[in-house]
Amino acid sequence: MAGARLVTPPQPTSSATLRVPGSWSTPTPDQLFETFHEWAEAQGLTLYSAQEDAILELADSQHVIMATPTGSGKSLVALAAHFFGLARGERTMYTAPIKALVSEKFFSLVGVFGAENVGMVTGDSAVNAGAPIICCTAEILANEALRDGAEARLGPVVMDEFHFYADPHRGWAWQVPLIELPQAQFLLMSATLGETTRFEKRIAERTGRDVVVVSSAERPVPLSFEYSTTALVDKLEELAGMQLAPVYVVHFSQREAAEQAAGLMSLNLLSKPERERLGERLKTFRFAKGYGQTLSRLLKSGVGVHHAGMLPKYRRLVEQLAQEGLLKVISGTDTLGVGINVPIRTVLLTGLSKYDGSRVRQLNAREFHQIAGRAGRAGFDTEGTVVVQAPEHVIENEAAARKLAAKHSGDDAKLTQALKTKPKKKPPEGFVSWSEKTFEKLIVAEPEPMVSRMRVTYAMVLHLLNRPEDPVMAMRRLITSSDETPVRQAQLQRRALEILRELLAAGVLEKFDEPDEDGRTVDLTIDLQDDFALNQPLAPFAVAALDLLDPESETYALEVISVIESILETPYQVTGAQVKKLKSERLAELKAEGVDFTERMRILDDMTHPQPLAEILEQQFEVYRAAVPWVADHELQPKSVVRDMIERAFTFIDAVNFYGLARSEGVLLRYLTDAYRTLSQTVPTAKVNEDLEDLLEWLGEVIRQTDSSLLEEWERLAAGDDPEKLAAWEKHRDDDAASVPVTGFTSNERAFAVVVRNAMFRRAELFSQEKEEALAGLQRERSPNSDWADPDRWADALDGFFDDYEDVYVDAKARSAEYFLLDKNPADKPGFWHAVQVLDDNKSNHDWGIHAWIDLAASDEAEAAVLTVHHVGELRNA
Repeated sequence: MAGARLVTPPQPTSSATLRVPGSWSTPTPDQLFETFHEWAEAQGLTLYSAQEDAILELADSQHVIMATPTGSGKSLVALAAHFFGLARGERTMYTAPIKALVSEKFFSLVGVFGAENVGMVTGDSAVNAGAPIICCTAEILANEALRDGAEARLGPVVMDEFHFYADPHRGWAWQVPLIELPQAQFLLMSATLGETTRFEKRIAERTGRDVVVVSSAERPVPLSFEYSTTALVDKLEELAGMQLAPVYVVHFSQREAAEQAAGLMSLNLLSKPERERLGERLKTFRFAKGYGQTLSRLLKSGVGVHHAGMLPKYRRLVEQLAQEGLLKVISGTDTLGVGINVPIRTVLLTGLSKYDGSRVRQLNAREFHQIAGRAGRAGFDTEGTVVVQAPEHVIENEAAARKLAAKHSGDDAKLTQALKTKPKKKPPEGFVSWSEKTFEKLIVAEPEPMVSRMRVTYAMVLHLLNRPEDPVMAMRRLITSSDETPVRQAQLQRRALEILRELLAAGVLEKFDEPDEDGRTVDLTIDLQDDFALNQPLAPFAVAALDLLDPESETYALEVISVIESILETPYQVTGAQVKKLKSERLAELKAEGVDFTERMRILDDMTHPQPLAEILEQQFEVYRAAVPWVADHELQPKSVVRDMIERAFTFIDAVNFYGLARSEGVLLRYLTDAYRTLSQTVPTAKVNEDLEDLLEWLGEVIRQTDSSLLEEWERLAAGDDPEKLAAWEKHRDDDAASVPVTGFTSNERAFAVVVRNAMFRRAELFSQEKEEALAGLQRERSPNSDWADPDRWADALDGFFDDYEDVYVDAKARSAEYFLLDKNPADKPGFWHAVQVLDDNKSNHDWGIHAWIDLAASDEAEAAVLTVHHVGELRNA
């Protein structure tokens, strides 16, 4: 492999803004093409022949299927489609499989067409939803297609990463628009479409206009391929020495990506000037405790990590450093196939088999080409390189064979005997092997034909009821027009009939004796909220379930959180870690109690993650489902993540460390963000009390202090078109940007007071359990020199309390504000707060408490409440 030269990408020579000439009324195809072509040239861009062909066809109002390799400029063709729609006065849409790509495209299009012309619609909320150019996920477009069909106001529709048509869970959303939007002009794009004949034929038949396929097997940046039997570390050093970095090392699990990265820090990847530049670049970045400290060390050695379990701010930092040429190796997952915005010269796959959720199997051709295609980026590289590592046991066996060959050089008989007798390392159990032949077949293999994934759900039926036509016939047409086999179509029709009957039996639908003026034979008997099938389809159930709660209860705020958590998608990495931790603790207890092995295993097998209110919520869900049958499309999932953090007085890092979630910080953060967003959107104002407001303030601050990017994106979307909300958001963003160093942990007093209150009550709980070691441990963690870091000091206090009282309660009443005293301005102690957790004794005397000082400066530095207990006993002034 020859070293590939890094070239400077073309730079725009004028403003990137693309405007429709005011003199146009009905532009001709030639006018459209020439205007866009001139704009592209002004940006320093020269169209490839495939780009030019596709843009000409789009200007002529034809459908285009663009099946060209990664790096061939499909994004520029999509830009042309949006411009043509804008010029014709049409509404255009861009869809992609994941919100991150939709968001990225939204900001990109705003830069080209202006904020007034571009909007984004997600399941959470919308910004500028009336704009002529809309970015959304495929499901949003599919729902509009079901609701409005041929009446939808649409022109060009860009469907990016169209190979998701074959996705088992989401493929229906890529097929529905092709069936239900005959008025649209489609641009379907992917590097791995495979055979497209059936799409060409069916789209042309349904829409009455031609479908043009623009394909090219020739990449603007050619690829070279290598099968490696060299140990991974040695191979990476070799690639870096040949100037073939940055290298993206592909793994098929987050754990493998993180572990492999840690093993690469010893590589000599950076020159002294590069190390200095990297050090300067990282000086101002805030690495939080937890995985941030590990990532900081990795980055300083020129090694990055990139996977969905990381915090968004860390992923963006890795992308930025790679773009700046400061990282030589990035260890990540195969999500690279969907696209990350980094210039990658070499893709190195650590294997050709993966676990797909049900079994371990070899990669198929589409998966391989999606990943391999990321090597070598137009405008950066003159060549891309794809390396596949042989299985680890093969590499080790070959290395052993080479050693024997060197040892017995010149003595063939001894070498043969040594090779026969030397035991070979075997593959691990369950291993699905691959070889150089597997690799060679994948290189030349065409992507597999895309399989139809149509399905029928309650939500789809209800969307169709919005149309001025018979929904029964509309559903039948949708099913029979799909790409499913006749047998599968019959199954889908039976399912649709079952749903219809259930809706009729529940009284949600009524059947007419005669069709109405629109031809309807059935119609809704109730009003549905507009977004019932979007982000949180069980939100109406949650609102109804809130009526079961007692607003006067001391645990009301926590119970509201539990109701909302039950409708959120389960973060299985987190709940799995909870189960593991709980089982470990319970196993120790059972062993101490002398429970025999069989009984221990039975008890542990029955354990699950915490599920507050599960019984009452599941009962209510069955009642609710009888009246609202479509909720059967979704599963109630009681759990305790936010509530667990509150009850354990955890910061984000506390939760990460306690449950061992360093590799899944991003998963936890996304869940907390979803919980905050859903609590803010779903709980009616009348159901929010002061305690819940405090907890919401705390949760929002936890998210902001950890990584504010997800929350800021949602707040920007939630502001929508409201000028006051937009102004408030912009001020908040600007204030944060101007705040250097980052706002202190204690600056949000309301949120910090919740942290202190939770921490104090945690000590009361441990006191009630007589756990002096745990109490001393909490003190040692924050103030190791305190007298109360000694378990004996706590033991004396426990003896003193239980000499007078039999019990200390830690129920809902004991958690209430009545038993928590906080002085934010203690006399003669600036920079400190003083807190007292009153102990709720069985005689209701309430004359004992845990007294503590809270050091604000130390809390800012530690990003946690630094409490120093100074007295446990009878209540007294600080």
